[in-house]
Amino acid sequence: MLLGYPIGEVALLALWIAGAGIIVGILAGLFGIGGGAIIVPVLYEVFRVLGVPEDVRMQMCIGTSLAIIVPTTLRSYLAHKEKGAVIPQVVRIWALPAVAGVAIGSVAAAYAPSAVFKAAFVIFAVFIATRMFFGGDRWNLGDELPHGPILPFFGFITGLFSSLVGVSGGAVSNAVLTLYGQPMQRAVATSAGVGVPITIAGTIGYMLAGWRHMSELPPLSIGFVSLIGLLLMAPVSSYTATYGVRLAHWMDRRKLEIAFAILLLLVALRFSISLL
Repeated sequence: MLLGYPIGEVALLALWIAGAGIIVGILAGLFGIGGGAIIVPVLYEVFRVLGVPEDVRMQMCIGTSLAIIVPTTLRSYLAHKEKGAVIPQVVRIWALPAVAGVAIGSVAAAYAPSAVFKAAFVIFAVFIATRMFFGGDRWNLGDELPHGPILPFFGFITGLFSSLVGVSGGAVSNAVLTLYGQPMQRAVATSAGVGVPITIAGTIGYMLAGWRHMSELPPLSIGFVSLIGLLLMAPVSSYTATYGVRLAHWMDRRKLEIAFAILLLLVALRFSISLL
């Protein structure tokens, strides 16, 4: 027994998570994205094989994904801040509304059916895939960020959607910032800054949200966060990401965008079928 759990069951979970980490790392290095867009669908298949109940499986994937990407988001933000690429007023204005959105998403995790989170991920995946297919960097709504309540509202939407699909919010906030004329470098840097409170609050929120479902969850879980997933997937995926990077150098940027868009659409199709 290990902390009250059968050693064989813990070992099987660790083996599957480590194997998933290899896949996540290669895909992250190949497509340049290391967040929930890849982690969530991979974990979903792992937890399906391990018999995690359908009604809490998606929430488990999202909570674990948020926990895994906390250190990556924090390191990214500090590095960008050191280079002066972050837009501080956006981080300041978005932080509290984003956390409020995360709080609502976490409450939903405790009570809403799994279908809500699958549907949210399908919308997220189709949105990002569409931008990549049609060249998202060519879309534009203005040359400067809007004023008034619309900017905090974007922060709220970023936090809410992030907590529903298990990402740091970079895909959403990048889209908003670039649509309003911000250079991609500044958009990525600022998104990392907003992602820090989102992922930390989301991790805590999903830990609390899953507390009432502990009897249904895998060994060594705190609410909807798998400690084995957190401790194994992050280092394994970081190591194998270098192989994905090497593979990425064999393809041009446009082919990579199209390949990732196809992958996202396949994931969206997978979750859409499970909703039927």
